[in-house]
Amino acid sequence: MSLIDVRNLTFAYEGSGTRVFENVTLQIDTDWKLGFIGRNGRGKTTFLNLLLGKYDYDGQIASKVHFDYFPFDVRPGRLDTIDVIRRILPGSLLWEVERELSLLQVDGEALYRSFQTLSYGEQTKVLLACLFLRENNFLLIDEPTNHLDMDGRKTVSEYLSSKRGFILVSHDRAFLDDCVDHILSINKTKIDLQKGDFSSWWENKTRQDTLELSENEKLRKEIVRLSESARRTNHWSREVEKTKFGTRNAGLRPDRGYIGHKAAKMMKRSKSIENRQQSAIEEKKKLLKDIEDTEKLKIFQLGYHGKRLAELEKVSIFYGSRMACREVSFTIDQGDRIALTGRNGSGKSSLVRLLRGDDIRYTGTFRKGSQLEISTVLQETSFLQGSLDDYAKENGVDGTLFRSMLRKLDFSRDHFGMDMSDFSAGQKKKVLIARSLCEKKHLHIWDEPLNFIDVFSRIQIEELLLEYSPTILFVEHDRDFCRNIATKTVEL
Repeated sequence: MSLIDVRNLTFAYEGSGTRVFENVTLQIDTDWKLGFIGRNGRGKTTFLNLLLGKYDYDGQIASKVHFDYFPFDVRPGRLDTIDVIRRILPGSLLWEVERELSLLQVDGEALYRSFQTLSYGEQTKVLLACLFLRENNFLLIDEPTNHLDMDGRKTVSEYLSSKRGFILVSHDRAFLDDCVDHILSINKTKIDLQKGDFSSWWENKTRQDTLELSENEKLRKEIVRLSESARRTNHWSREVEKTKFGTRNAGLRPDRGYIGHKAAKMMKRSKSIENRQQSAIEEKKKLLKDIEDTEKLKIFQLGYHGKRLAELEKVSIFYGSRMACREVSFTIDQGDRIALTGRNGSGKSSLVRLLRGDDIRYTGTFRKGSQLEISTVLQETSFLQGSLDDYAKENGVDGTLFRSMLRKLDFSRDHFGMDMSDFSAGQKKKVLIARSLCEKKHLHIWDEPLNFIDVFSRIQIEELLLEYSPTILFVEHDRDFCRNIATKTVEL
């Protein structure tokens, strides 16, 4: 066991007036299984790159371990998987490699196939096995679940649970619960480190937020009460002071000494109230700084004139002679929230393409309602470039509504002037989701919409779908999301 010691870490990108981190101090035990969370664009990957020494910074990062980052660029060319492993791990023992791959449920024959022919999920597992076979290395694992299906996530979480010494960036709540023992969270104003899994961290955060909101309301009422009290006392003090120079009453001269003393006493009381008021204001300023703003989202789905929107009966899809899926049957009725599940390669994305109207060869019966309009969110985001305003115009959505939706998804106003190609992967995905929410369509089809999306936004989207109950078919491997949202599951 050793420590990663971070002291007074301060960092800002060159040319940026905003600091990503300021005077961050924390210690990380190298035996911990540390889950790393935070909203998109908060600096999780930046923090990992600082540990790797990729950027100059102020402060100190001290550690006796070597850091390894996942994912990394392999560039395998035509090499077999075993040769890729030997390049990463010179002198590695075959039995050790086979043991790790067995734990990750990768068939041994994959070692003698071209690495490029492996699925993304298989490649993820092979590279993770390589990294854990390196000695005295602390792993920085950045969102490994994005190419893993639900079974793959379960396998990898069990594998990571048996290991120690890593930081894991993930937004999948169930995945984190299965394999971490500490949570590091980047909040709005500070970095927070807690012992426990994601669920315990979320429970603690929810409890703290509730307490702060309650205390904030109490202080708000107290400040109003004190303000009114100070105003009345000031008024009384001025009125009493005026009587020092008033007319004689019944022939008697006013006792100016007594009246002045009384006015001064009232003024002192007023000052005391003002001090208490200022103290309450200062206490109030300390609250709510790390409460995440998650405004309610809206969806503008159109009603359809019929109950049934689409129907598939024994549909099989082909690419040339290869069958992507076999004899799939299900219906889409108004109000359905359908989770389309299955292993990678089982044909989920092919069915999405068929439903959205792509020209795909298939057999069986496929019926789609007349004049049915569909809004889709696909997996790919690399095509996003240019301005958000231009993207909104090209897709026929209201620019003001589109920007409002992005603000609710934690976009700052600074992002509206940026080129979309400079957005993080999570921010690009939010652009697609915001556009889809603004589109007035009868059916929404989303293919892995939550890849790279932060936990808070996932919960926002869940609350939206539960409140509005739109007709939607989605492909998603987040277990919690599927369990909370789906009214029907189609498993391939």
